[in-house]
Amino acid sequence: MDKSESIIYLKDVMKEFKILNRHEGLKGSFRDMFSRDYKTIKAVNQVSLEIAPGEIVGYLGPNGAGKSTTIKMMTGVLEPTSGEIYVNGKVPYKNREANAQNIGVVFGQRSQLWWALPLVESFKILKDIYRISDKDYKDMLELYGSMIDMSALYSKPVRQMSLGQRTLSDILAAFLHNPAVVFLDEPTIGLDVSMKAKIRNLISSLNQEKNTTVILTTHDMGDVDALCKRIIIIDKGTMLYDNHIENLRSFFGAYRTLKLNLNKRHEEVTEKVQTENLKKVRELLTEKFAQATFTYDTDEEWVSILIDESQVPLMKVLSFLQEQLKIYDVRLEEISTESVIKKIYENNENSEK
Repeated sequence: MDKSESIIYLKDVMKEFKILNRHEGLKGSFRDMFSRDYKTIKAVNQVSLEIAPGEIVGYLGPNGAGKSTTIKMMTGVLEPTSGEIYVNGKVPYKNREANAQNIGVVFGQRSQLWWALPLVESFKILKDIYRISDKDYKDMLELYGSMIDMSALYSKPVRQMSLGQRTLSDILAAFLHNPAVVFLDEPTIGLDVSMKAKIRNLISSLNQEKNTTVILTTHDMGDVDALCKRIIIIDKGTMLYDNHIENLRSFFGAYRTLKLNLNKRHEEVTEKVQTENLKKVRELLTEKFAQATFTYDTDEEWVSILIDESQVPLMKVLSFLQEQLKIYDVRLEEISTESVIKKIYENNENSEK
């Protein structure tokens, strides 16, 4: 794939920021007013990627990794320090108005809808802003109606909507002018399981129906597993991974998760109880399998142990723990996408030490 075939094309993109080295106290504040003592931060460092029309791509990384900076360059808000960037054949920061006409954006809790107006009035304003024809506008509303029951929402002021309803409406607003690319930043944050599923289904359906390219940034791995076939991982401004999500899991194919329930039925499972359970398991495994590295976690009544079977077989670990502890239930799971990404971050941090 080359520049002409890609809907999004980045080559060796870098973004640097100059940060003032500030001094403490009142005297320091006066010094800072005339100081030229700056340090340079590379928020994005030599990132290259190509995204084809119609892809849903997960763009992942911890806070401060450079995700938002990259998205801002793609949307034309920021100009890269160096490198090439094209969105739908245009350089975003040089063609901000034209680029804005061809993208949709949903940034977390920041709504583009008018707070006091009914939803349909917000849609009409967006229709005028994006110069959507009457036919295209009508067709999009009919499409929305076929995907989800919107009749109760159209006449409802945005301020009276629940968080889930507002998020749903914001996503529909982002797709209203049939953009080539939609950027979704944490679209399901703070929502319950039912509403998350509804929004994921809506995004997937709109992508399939309109062949819209979707760039998804999220910390919710449920969103990634449900929507993305390809993921890109960035950390400290540098791209660590860009490939199919299944390839990512195959890198850690030797890993399995052993989940143990050490609590009697009807026993109250407090944070203190789980902390003690985790401590027992950690001490036992550290003493018995000193050569192996385990990753531990707790989830409600479960203690989770991520095991690298190239170091020690899972069944050997389970047999040993059954001899030492009273175990009331056991689960075995393949490594999750979230656990894989955590391991990548850990490996990246260890390689820098």
